[in-house]
Amino acid sequence: MGRIVVQPDVCNGRPVIEGTRIAAHTVLDFLAAGDSREEILRAYPSLRDEDIDACLAFASRLLESRYTLEQAA
Repeated sequence: MGRIVVQPDVCNGRPVIEGTRIAAHTVLDFLAAGDSREEILRAYPSLRDEDIDACLAFASRLLESRYTLEQAA
């Protein structure tokens, strides 16, 4: 997860790939849409293959968390 950072003044505090303004969710959205790693790397030449791995690891760690559902009004 070390390549994913959160900085309040970058992309409104959303998780981004370190040294870029590319949000982790952007990479995950491309993968979910069926784009290949090669297509993502072509679209974002500043990314490296390990950045895609970092986005996947970040998402996986988020899902490991426990959540409590509360009914809203």
